[in-house]
Amino acid sequence: MNQFYHKKCLHISLLFSFILLASCSLTPKYQTPKLLLADTWLSNTPAIETSTTVSDLWWQAFGSDELNTLVAEGLSNNFTLEAAAHRIGQALGNAQVTGASRFPTLGINGSYIRDKDSTKNVKDWTGAASYEIDFWGKNQALFNSSNELAKATALDYQTAKITLSATIVDTYFQILSLDDRIELAQKIASDSEKTLTLIQTQASLGSSSNLEVAQQRNAMQTFQSAVPTLQQQRQQALYQLAILTGRTPETFLIKQKGLASIHLPHPKTAIPSGIITHRPDIAAAEARLKSANFDIGVARAAFLPNVSLTSLLGNNVMNGNPLWNLTGTLTMPIFEGGALTGQLKVDNAHSRELVATYKETILEALVDVENQLVALDKLQQTYHIDLQAEQSAKEAANLARIRYRLGNTDFLTILTIERTLYQSQDTALQTKLLVLQSSVNLFRALGGGFNNSNTSI
Repeated sequence: MNQFYHKKCLHISLLFSFILLASCSLTPKYQTPKLLLADTWLSNTPAIETSTTVSDLWWQAFGSDELNTLVAEGLSNNFTLEAAAHRIGQALGNAQVTGASRFPTLGINGSYIRDKDSTKNVKDWTGAASYEIDFWGKNQALFNSSNELAKATALDYQTAKITLSATIVDTYFQILSLDDRIELAQKIASDSEKTLTLIQTQASLGSSSNLEVAQQRNAMQTFQSAVPTLQQQRQQALYQLAILTGRTPETFLIKQKGLASIHLPHPKTAIPSGIITHRPDIAAAEARLKSANFDIGVARAAFLPNVSLTSLLGNNVMNGNPLWNLTGTLTMPIFEGGALTGQLKVDNAHSRELVATYKETILEALVDVENQLVALDKLQQTYHIDLQAEQSAKEAANLARIRYRLGNTDFLTILTIERTLYQSQDTALQTKLLVLQSSVNLFRALGGGFNNSNTSI
């Protein structure tokens, strides 16, 4: 009997192997959509071309150990990123469930019976196997579609990592910039308070008027009021950075003060066509397009006959003889009210939609890089002008103070020039932050060191 079962199992295995080899696919041949791209960036400059290579640890180019630690913490502990990672597991699980239809299903059941009127024990068992022959590649296409969606989810995770890293760096720089601006505002307020004391002394001696005292007091209070506003902004940015790194805000502190020690890297830019393999959002858009292409194969196969095989192997409880049979079932749609045709139209239209989405994603990526190249170049020019304006404001303030002591100008002119000086200094600090942020955004726009050719799930 064992030899009988062995032969039958062998026959079934050979049959399934033949069926697997005989299957074909109705999925259209996939071709990556083409888009005519320029050879160089419109906004490229030699200074940017000869600078820092964009690596997967690009934030290290800014030269801050504390920043490096914060980004590492964020990539390990951020809860939004953790949720995105779990979505990959869900997508892989769905692909595994869908892919199960490519293989036979096996099951076995048995019973052990002891007749109360007899000492004879009866053993009864059956094993069943069923398989849907994938002649048209429908089940394989279903699996491939789900697998491409899982790849897209994994690529979305890569996009989230790059975005998180850039947001952490950007927020960190905001805090350091606010440190500089708070220090400046406190210094200006302190100097203004000293000036008020001097004016009050002069007024008591009759060399200054009460009007000048009131004007100086107003100026001092204006400078002082800027401090708590900036401090509030700093605390809010600090709390946001705590959340980004997965920590509670109550115990979160940063040690570095100010932007003085931060380097300004200029990310290198490859040719525009290189952006296609260095942006995970573009790769995700293509993965979804490939999934839709496989869906067309599934819709086409639904029009054709379906063949299923069922095999039964067991022991006959009545006579103890082996039990074996193999049955086949053929099904084919005859009339379905246009449902299959409609589904094919849906899948074809969805594929064409995703072709347009894929091309649009590439264009948006190109514009993103161009915008950041322009921003970095123009903001650096602006910062250079702001520094010159700050120096001019300092010189004007010094000259105005000399003229005031000599009696050649009024006190209102002094107040106006001091406000101009403070605004120039504060503007320069804000522009310095914008320059650093544009560098961060350029690293992000260039894909943050991502390379699709090295990515797999």
